[in-house]
Amino acid sequence: QLVESGGGSVQPGGSLRLSCTASEFTLEKYPIGWFRQAPGKEREFVAAINFSGGTTTYRDSVKGRFTISRDNAKNTLYLQMDSLKPEDTAVYYCTAATLISTVVAGTNVPYWGQGTQVTVSS
Repeated sequence: QLVESGGGSVQPGGSLRLSCTASEFTLEKYPIGWFRQAPGKEREFVAAINFSGGTTTYRDSVKGRFTISRDNAKNTLYLQMDSLKPEDTAVYYCTAATLISTVVAGTNVPYWGQGTQVTVSS
């Protein structure tokens, strides 16, 4: 029900913008966010945004480099990723839940996308 796009391969220092759309429900009713999972590592929280877009939260390692935003009119979530580093390489997933705390925790989250691969390498 959530579909991510925009992944790809970039060199360190490059940028990508991920998008996430919902096919069968309205995203504006939910806090939404991004997680990522690198090979051999546990899935980790990246960023989240509340209903209106007025409140955002990020993991420390991406603060100042990533920006989460939403366009409720387009039913779309975005993650602008700048100054990418090799350690940002992972599959990125978008999520939606009824509470932003649930999105941040990543447990009992009802909606997940299938993921989009981001590779940062020289």
